[in-house]
Parts: sequence; structure tokens; C-alpha cells
Amino acid sequence: MMDLFSDIDAAERDEIKVLRRELEEANRLYYVDNAPTMSDRDFDAKMHRLQDLENAHPEMDDPSSPTHHVGSDLGRQGFEQVAHRYPMLSLANSYSREEIEEWVRRLPSGVEIVAELKYDGLSISLWYEHGSLVRALTRGDGVRGDDVLRNIRTISSIPTKVAGLPEHYEIRGEILLPWERFEQLNRQREQNDEPLFANPRNAASGTLKLLDSEEVRRRGLTCYLYHIVGENLQGTTHYERLQQAREWGFPVSDAVRLCHSVDEVMEFIAYWDVERRTLPVATDGIVLKVNSIAQQQSLGYTAKTPRWAIAYKFPAEKQLTTLRRITYQVGRTGVVTPVANLDAVQLSGTMVQRATLHNEDFIRQLDIREGDRVWVEKGGEIIPKITGREGGEREGENVDEGYSFITHCPECGAELVRVEGEAAWRCPNDTACPPQLKGRLEHFVSRKAMDIDGLGAETIDLFFEKGLVRDIADIYALKRNDIAVLEGFGDKSAERILSGIEASKQVPWPRVLFALGIRMVGETTAVKIARRFRSIDELQWATHEQLTAVEDVGPQIAQNIVQYFLDERNLDVLIRLRAAGVQMENAEHEQEKMSDVLADKTIVISGTFQNHSRDEYKALIEQNGGRNSGSVSSKTSFILAGENMGPEKRKKAESLGVPLVSEDEFLNMLKA
Repeated sequence: MMDLFSDIDAAERDEIKVLRRELEEANRLYYVDNAPTMSDRDFDAKMHRLQDLENAHPEMDDPSSPTHHVGSDLGRQGFEQVAHRYPMLSLANSYSREEIEEWVRRLPSGVEIVAELKYDGLSISLWYEHGSLVRALTRGDGVRGDDVLRNIRTISSIPTKVAGLPEHYEIRGEILLPWERFEQLNRQREQNDEPLFANPRNAASGTLKLLDSEEVRRRGLTCYLYHIVGENLQGTTHYERLQQAREWGFPVSDAVRLCHSVDEVMEFIAYWDVERRTLPVATDGIVLKVNSIAQQQSLGYTAKTPRWAIAYKFPAEKQLTTLRRITYQVGRTGVVTPVANLDAVQLSGTMVQRATLHNEDFIRQLDIREGDRVWVEKGGEIIPKITGREGGEREGENVDEGYSFITHCPECGAELVRVEGEAAWRCPNDTACPPQLKGRLEHFVSRKAMDIDGLGAETIDLFFEKGLVRDIADIYALKRNDIAVLEGFGDKSAERILSGIEASKQVPWPRVLFALGIRMVGETTAVKIARRFRSIDELQWATHEQLTAVEDVGPQIAQNIVQYFLDERNLDVLIRLRAAGVQMENAEHEQEKMSDVLADKTIVISGTFQNHSRDEYKALIEQNGGRNSGSVSSKTSFILAGENMGPEKRKKAESLGVPLVSEDEFLNMLKA
């Protein structure tokens, strides 16, 4: 058989797969969970690398690749999904002023450019019919968005009725949480032992997707609008339309300049790179748009971005401060992470006093010591990090002798170990080290694991300190009187927690496997393992070879699973969980093979469905002899096509002659 990938080496093929996974996960954390872990700059660098690899190896192209679609904030329950009249695309980003100059000079001679601030919030599209606000759509996946109208009505700066508007009027902009409100909200969350928002953008996004509109009102969102879309609109330029919108009472920023040269654009960028720190809301760059609507239409669009606009991202803010002390934190898997305790410094609107130092190798590479003056950066307003120290080479000192990582766990005193090939030191005392025990408990009850209502981090910490729980099986032995007598609790709180514990007994086997906290077995990997090993008993006796045959399970993950079942303490916990009624195997209807009606068929799922979830349809395909695939190719038998099917998948299917099967047709096929 001909090797389709003969012109691409294994390293590049693996890099493409890894980049796609990382970018999809980053999109999910950013748009859906509002808990980003990757800076914009790192995201864009990975995206550009993936684009370069895909361009160099077109045989690896996949319509579902993140290079072909924008990130999506869809997926929250409680909001109607509505198709956009016009796609909501993202902007091409640049971090180089030289690239911006080049972009401007490539435009036709004499083109006017509108320079605006790039606000860092949640994109919104407001629809007005006969002067009344009737829809408020998030960007969603660019094709469809969530209608959050009831929450938008709580934002006082957005008018709900406007006299003089055209019959159909759509204006787009950004929903923002001012710095003052952001800091107030995080102070409240800290007092309540709730996780803090990373930045105002995530706080605004999380707020706008709340189901409680009164809570949205209390948080004090604001808005800036900056783009009008539609046909037969007044004004032939973008600037004219903005001015008209401001006259109608829409919140349009005054920080807009009509530029006629590269120099004027550069002046605008230089001015706001400094002055943005005085603004009441978060900004992360400048947006440049061709002013003439006719010229915009002539320049057109790429698959993801308009050619007539570009965003310049400001360099990450950094400050010089003093590293006072290095302390150490222990995670649930025993990894010991050094933390820099700093003289407080303001970055991106917040005070920073701590920053991660990652591991021993990172500290040695930067040659950092207590007392040094260090540069702290908050790229993308996410997690503070130290990027270097002030000063040249140390003289007369041996760098390796200048810093020593701790040798014993700061929590339990156990001697640390370092696994060959890993950068991290680890505490091996997983049976008695408090942060590890509490970390496993917190992981077990978390939303993506057992999702036990009422058991947050602060409650787990209290129960642990009171001796009520030491391992995950102890949760199912909790009694009403154990909880109700605690300070701050009562019968109502106890009932809520016990109801949540009881409901968790219905959590399916794949999520239970993830909840067990086996090292390196993440959410997606757990699902794949659970499809192969249908019960805890099958998994317990699986060999290393059988485990590595599962997709995404490498030698180290397989070894971690084998080691987990060799530990008598883990076996005792599993026995107690099973006795409590926790699901330790796939449901009977999931285990049984239903038919061979889909034998030898490769099926791609795309879109949203009414009767079953995508995961349920994947299971049905396998139970009826079929095979799931994430991308369309000449080997695809058909596409199970739901609503809002991906346009790239549809296009590829049409070009290859792959048939589309509706949800009803598919279910009838199984019944037959």
C-alpha cells in the first residue's frame, strides 16, 4: 500500500498532531472555561508554526484543524444558539511594528486607515429591529452564537431602544469588566475561597454566561462598540458609520483616529502603548481597518480573517522587582514547584507578589537567587512569570553551587525523588502528604470528574482538617451529623452535600476512571481507555502491551496504570467505592454489541444533535460495528450530519462525494 505520508518525517507528523491538540485545548480553556493557561503570544506562535507545517505538507491538511476555524464559546446550557447573519471572524495578529508598517504599505496608495483600541473582552453582536434590541449574540464558533439578550439588557451603557435606526441594524463590539469591578469581584471570590479570574476578559465572559441576570447586573459590565455590518447602511466609510452610531447613543470609544500615513499609525500605537495603563478597562493592542467600505469589500477575506484589518498586540508588560524569597508548593501528584515571592509590583492592572519558577532547571537556567532584581512579565494578562534577572554574569561564583533545591518535602518531610528524564522533584509520600491527599480529593469531586455539588476546595480542606475524609472512598461514608455540626454548616448544607454524593453514583465509568487521579490519565485519555476496558476489573488485569495499544496511551501512562493497581491501598479504595455504588463499569447497554449494521464503515460526526450527544453517537457507532474518525477523507463512508455542521467538512465531503446522513436517517439505519 502506498504511504500517504512518505514525504513527511515522523517528527513533523507528531508535531502537527501535538500542536492541533494543544491549540484546541487552549481554545476550549479560553472560550468555554474562561480559564486560559496559554498567553496570546504563545498561542499565535503555535498557530503560525502549525500553519507553516500544514502548508509544507498539504497531504496532512484536515478541515477540523484549528487553522481552519475560530475558537468557540458555544456549549453553555440555558442560551439559545442562533446563526449569525454575517460570520464573526477573528483578526490577524502581529506583535511587530515592522510588520504593521509593511501591512500599511501593501495597501493601495492613498487608502485611509482607522486606528482603534483593541479592547480585551467578550465579542458581542447586537441586533436591532425597528429601533428595538432583539438579539445579542456571542461570537460562538463564528457561524452561530449564544443569545445572551437577557444579560445584555442589564448593561446600562447599551441602549435597548434607539430612535432613527434603519429597519435592520447590527452593531458589534466588546463586553468588558472594568479594572475596578474586576478587582472587587476577585476580592469577593478570594473571601469565599472561590477560584480567582485570571483577567478581566475571563471575568466578563464568565459573567455574561451566568443564568442569573441579577448577578450579571451587580457585577457592572460595560461595553464599547466598534463595527457596523449590513447592507444599505448610511455612510460609505467605517469612520462615518462609527460617528453616526455615537450620535445615536451607542457606546463608541473616543480613542479612534483617522490616519493617512504610516507615521500617523505609528504615532497612535506609540501613544496608546503608554496611555492605555490609565484606562478603566483592559486593552491589549491596536486595531487597524481600511476606512472605505468599498475597498474593504474589494480586499475581501481569508477563511478566518478579513484582509482589510489587522491587530497589533502590545508587548507583554514587564516590571523590575526584588525576589525576596523562594518557597515551595506540593501538588496532588507530589510535584514540588518553586514559587518566587516578590516585592509587590503592578502589572496589567493588578498587583503581583508571586510568580511560578517552574522547576530547578528553570531557576538554574536564569541563574536566579533570593535578593536578585528580576524581570516579571504578565503575558496576555494571565500568569505572572519571571523572564530574567537584572545584571550581567556573576563573577567569582559557581552557578551550580549558588542555588540548591530543597531535598525534603516542605509539607511532610519525606525525602524528594527525581525521576530520570523529568525536570520535577517529587514527594513520594502519597499516602500521608497532606497537599497530595487533599489534591486527590479535590480532583475527585471536581466538575469534570464526579461533579459533587457542595464539595469545593474549601469544604474538602475543612473536612480533611476535621479528620472526616482522608481518601476518596471516605466521601461516601459521610453522615448528616458529621457535616451539620460544623461551623458554617447545618442541615440544609448537609442535605445538599449528601444529595450531591448520592447523585455522583450515576457518573459513568469513563469519568470515574478520570476521577481516580491515576497519574497522566487525563479526561480524554480516560474515555479512550474506558472504551477498550469496559470495567475496572478488565483494566486491573490489563498488560502493559494491551494498554499501549490504546490510542494516546504511551509506555509511561501504561506503567502508571499498572503501578496504580499494584498498590494495595488503591485496591482497598476501589473496593470501598464499588461497595458504595460508584459505577465501575460501562452500563449494560453500552457494553453489548448491538449489531454489525455499520461493519467496515468509517463515520465522521459533525454538528449538533437533538436525540443524543456526540459522545453517545460515537458509542452507538462502535456498538454497531463502525469506526469513528475526526476528519473527512476518501475512506469516509458517510458523515453523520447534525445542525450547524462544519462548513469545511461539508465542502470536503462534496468534493469527495461523501454522503451526508441526517440524525433521523442514522437512527432508522440502526433500527433496521
